[in-house]
Amino acid sequence: MARAAKKHGTSITVAEEQKYLLGLDAGNTVIKAVLFDLDGRQVAMQALDGQTATPAPGHVERDLSELWRNAGQVIRDCIAEAGIAPSQIAGVGCAGHGNGLYALDQSGAPLLGIQSLDTRAAAVAEELSSANGAALHDICLQRPWPSQTPVLLAWVKRHQPEVYAQIGTVLLCKDFITYQLTGARVTEISDMSGCGLTRMPDCRYDADLMAHYGLSDAMDLLPPMVQPADIAGHVTAEAAAATGLAEGTPVIGGYFDVISSALGSGVCRDGEASIIAGTWSINQVFSAQPVRDGDVFMASGFAPGRFVNIEASATSAANLEWYVRELVERGAHHDDPFGFCNDLVRQVTPALDDPICQPFLYGSGQGADYRGGYFGLAGWHGEAHMLRALFEGVVFEHRRHIEVLRRAGVRFDSAVLSGGGSRSPHWPQIFADCLGLPIRVAEARETGALGAAIGVAVAVGLAEDYEAAVGRMTRAKADFTPDPAMQAHYDQRYQLYCDLNAAMQPLWARLNQMRDA
Repeated sequence: MARAAKKHGTSITVAEEQKYLLGLDAGNTVIKAVLFDLDGRQVAMQALDGQTATPAPGHVERDLSELWRNAGQVIRDCIAEAGIAPSQIAGVGCAGHGNGLYALDQSGAPLLGIQSLDTRAAAVAEELSSANGAALHDICLQRPWPSQTPVLLAWVKRHQPEVYAQIGTVLLCKDFITYQLTGARVTEISDMSGCGLTRMPDCRYDADLMAHYGLSDAMDLLPPMVQPADIAGHVTAEAAAATGLAEGTPVIGGYFDVISSALGSGVCRDGEASIIAGTWSINQVFSAQPVRDGDVFMASGFAPGRFVNIEASATSAANLEWYVRELVERGAHHDDPFGFCNDLVRQVTPALDDPICQPFLYGSGQGADYRGGYFGLAGWHGEAHMLRALFEGVVFEHRRHIEVLRRAGVRFDSAVLSGGGSRSPHWPQIFADCLGLPIRVAEARETGALGAAIGVAVAVGLAEDYEAAVGRMTRAKADFTPDPAMQAHYDQRYQLYCDLNAAMQPLWARLNQMRDA
């Protein structure tokens, strides 16, 4: 009989103490391996940046062979850092960025790796939206947009028919990692519903849906679907050699990363809200049924009776990452570039006539023509004002998304903030003040990987359900209360932001016409 032990006030067994959960998080560039104990506390973490290629304007691609090599290395290094035996890992779960297009050829070899920042299919998206947008939304609760998986697949079919003819299986980013680990060509419902490839709320493939995309001949390219917390396969001998994992280790279906990050931040129940300030501005509310509203960006399902209503665009902390990369890190002038930026933001006393930043470096769901910029700079402004304007502009776009959800009838009275932006000492308070919501910041830094580990705990029987796993494995780090004195300030500046964006639309269109000329 296993000896009982006490840990964190809970009676557990020695055998349980020896088990760990491995969560992987495959973003648009970085792949992370994070090992957690059964209380969700981080034991070890390794990450590697991958290379992004831009072979043509609007094209954003990656080498899938490099992605798998990097995944193997971070898993090996994570296990080594933890100093545990691979057999102690109870299971593996992977979260990955949604949409984009990852494809294997008919022999199972890597063929395509198009990321979710890609905009090559903007014209195809507009054409599909004009012709079939209402019919598509009626089925999948999404309208076509440039980086959406079926839109990219339609673009490849039209512009690269020789490549289209080679496709054997259409996957999402994390599915490719699961395939390499297990040999199983499989996906799961959260990613496939999140990329507009399933009938909602059933979360199943649909021939009429594919016909509206002009992809009736692609039905056979879609892999079998499982639930995210189902075991999709087991680590093969080849994958064990590449990663250091034990052969036979269970691997779950995994998650659309925004849902995984919500779980890892402590959000899983109907009516709870998650805001992620990362590469994308993610604003999502959990519900028992998906919201049907043509203005809401998407809805995704991740279990029976569990849906997430999502408003999102590539307009969040990616703007600060660009600023740091292009303007702060040049010449390696700062050992802590993000700390440098936060220190400058701290120095600014907000004023109504401060500059306005438009956070559209990577476009907007409102239109592919949108561009980033600053408005209202004066000679008395310095870099600190520009950075605070950037922080505010990102929050303004989160607010716009949240207003769309509220107009659709979604109700919530607080939110959990995660992602890179949540690590700032100033950004969470700006969120609270501008949104008029209490904001809680999750303790875990790697919420995407933790959410995947939570799914593993459910899959292998270490937790009864999502509520039990989230309750045990997540904690809050800090709470931020809205400052009523700042409400009018942000209301006025937000209205100016909206008016400015409306005024700029014809000019952005002209600018993009010049690029295409």
